[in-house]
Amino acid sequence: MTQQPLDLIADLVQLARASGADAADAVFVSSTAVGAGVRNAVTEELERSETTDLGLRVFVGNKNAIVSTTTPDRAKFGALVEQALAMARVLPDDQYAGLAPNAMQGTFQTNALELADPAEPDTAALLARAQAGEEAALAIKGVTNSAGSSASWGRTDITLATSAGFAGTYSRTSHSNSVCVLAGAGDGMQRDYDYHGTVWLHDLKDAAELGRNAGQKAVARLNPSRPKTGRYPVVFDPRVAGSFLGHFVGAITGTAIARGTSFLKDKMGQAIFASSVGITDDPTRIKGLRSRPFDGEGMAVAPLSLVQGGVLQTWVLDSRSARQLGLQSNARAARGTASPPGPSASNLFFEPGHLSPSALMADIREGLYITEMMGSSINGLTGDYSRGASGFMIRDGQIAEPVAGFTLAGNLLEIFASITLADDLVFRFGTDAPTLRTDVLNTAGA
Repeated sequence: MTQQPLDLIADLVQLARASGADAADAVFVSSTAVGAGVRNAVTEELERSETTDLGLRVFVGNKNAIVSTTTPDRAKFGALVEQALAMARVLPDDQYAGLAPNAMQGTFQTNALELADPAEPDTAALLARAQAGEEAALAIKGVTNSAGSSASWGRTDITLATSAGFAGTYSRTSHSNSVCVLAGAGDGMQRDYDYHGTVWLHDLKDAAELGRNAGQKAVARLNPSRPKTGRYPVVFDPRVAGSFLGHFVGAITGTAIARGTSFLKDKMGQAIFASSVGITDDPTRIKGLRSRPFDGEGMAVAPLSLVQGGVLQTWVLDSRSARQLGLQSNARAARGTASPPGPSASNLFFEPGHLSPSALMADIREGLYITEMMGSSINGLTGDYSRGASGFMIRDGQIAEPVAGFTLAGNLLEIFASITLADDLVFRFGTDAPTLRTDVLNTAGA
């Protein structure tokens, strides 16, 4: 990335200070995306988009405001600054807002985390991948239709500068393949998919392999029954097990804790999982899907243990929520160009357990293996949990016939305390979990 965006927003921040702002920061994001998609051998998507966005935040006393533009023209910076200052002066005071006090100083241009792949596939290569994925899926016996196959590439350049002396820029790329197909006919049709996304092209799974997986999964779901209403041991496939991490981290963000809207607000330092469970957030993982060399406020990032030995260790904090709680930010700020920073996890994962997936379910005489979830009814205040699901029965420790059309319900505090994890953790989605088991969910079925 050239020096131009750094110079551009550094000048904007300097102009804001010279025009009366007590402090200011600016973020510049430029993105390029290319995608190709097919359905039943017909090209449905072949497009390229390029966008630029610039956001300026100014502070006047305890007041602050944000303005953004998609046309970062130096000639219009004066008007942009005046607009931001005028807005800030009439907005209410916010005693917790401000630049991060512990942000880094100096200029940082880095790809130390290997987040930028120089490979840029053209539309012909993307279209060939999309076609290969669909062809492989349709070749599976029992697959009757395509819901679409796609391939994409993208690059995003992110630049941040503050009036406190931080300036940094980094780039990230993404490559992906996805395939979705249908099996069966009429009202008995079943859908399934496979997807893979990576930072580097050479790490991307072959599109044909994904297509075969999608086709085989769709066929395996044909002729499902509904399980009887009751309580069963429930095992979650890794592609859906990570959803529990999403519910967990949403409940421990500094914003939710400061507002008092979290069922975990009084659980700091307490065991909320079994002693074998650990949860880590690591923004420094090489080639990580959500890695970043600094957070949205210019703070240095590091791995963070959220749960250790089952005990909740910390909240997920940016500087504003940290001030509200009388704590220090742990560099988890994320932001866009039109919104202020807020606390957010990066590469979030359950530490793997010690049992294989087969050993995890070996003692289950009758249970459920969940491969897909839909809908969501989560009460953030109480932790009450209800979601639709589909998957397979487990009989005598083995995955058996397909099931669908049922609901799983319980309370997240009880679910968290009962979780047992397998040893098959793979970093694939950004929020990752191994195969997961809980025995406290109620099933509403037939």
